[in-house]
Amino acid sequence: MNAWAAFPHDNSAYDYSADDLKNHWDQLHQGDRVLWPDEACFSEYDMDITEAQANLLVQAWQAFHRGDFYQAVSLADEAGICGHAVANKATGIYADYLEEDEAQQQSLYQSIVERAEQAIEALPKDPNSYYFHAYGLGRYSQSISITKALSQGLGTKVRNSLETTLELNPEHAEAQLAMGLFHAEIINKVGKLVGGMTYGANADTAIAHFQQATALAPGLPIIHIEYGNGLYLLYGDKRMQDMTQSYETAVAIEPQDAMQRLDRDFAVDELAE
Repeated sequence: MNAWAAFPHDNSAYDYSADDLKNHWDQLHQGDRVLWPDEACFSEYDMDITEAQANLLVQAWQAFHRGDFYQAVSLADEAGICGHAVANKATGIYADYLEEDEAQQQSLYQSIVERAEQAIEALPKDPNSYYFHAYGLGRYSQSISITKALSQGLGTKVRNSLETTLELNPEHAEAQLAMGLFHAEIINKVGKLVGGMTYGANADTAIAHFQQATALAPGLPIIHIEYGNGLYLLYGDKRMQDMTQSYETAVAIEPQDAMQRLDRDFAVDELAE
């Protein structure tokens, strides 16, 4: 794995000690509902991990939150498949915002899918095994065009993985958000009739998922950004004002880690255009 570009801001505010990270854990992970990494954290998923693995996961999440995404993936992969969530989240955020080469970006999304497939096999009770499978497929689909992805059957795979995520944990805010976007993307690309008949896509269902995501994780900039994007996908210029307001809400949130800072920066740039 080649070294990646550095986080482009001062990250001192996001350099959590292990104790600080634990104290802020629920706030930082209101979106993905990842469990605090200790030796018992995977017991409900029928996996035992060692103290050494748990320590590696803590270090990986520390690296993720301060924006050292390359190190986060390295530490997580060293821990084994129990590190799939932090490895995939770090890979995804890096690919979304900091990777400039399109081919490399697609390769990173594919690596998320591959790691998630391994996690589904090893940790079939972990909601994030399926969530990051959907996330990787979704981002890859966007990178090659949604229409092309649908022709390859990727839309159904995304929906199935998101449905499983929400069956395992209905309070997974990022999965609620992603499900709303799934419905919105489908309707935007193929229309309400075909989208509904072929994929079960529905505008009201999309809005319900967006609202649920917002209720579960109101403190995350990405929730409001993607809600705004979803409104535009569904209604176009008719909801431009609502989209702008969603972006403004995202900008008003004080970032708590590197991911949130990058999300907020994106919203700032979009509003400036």
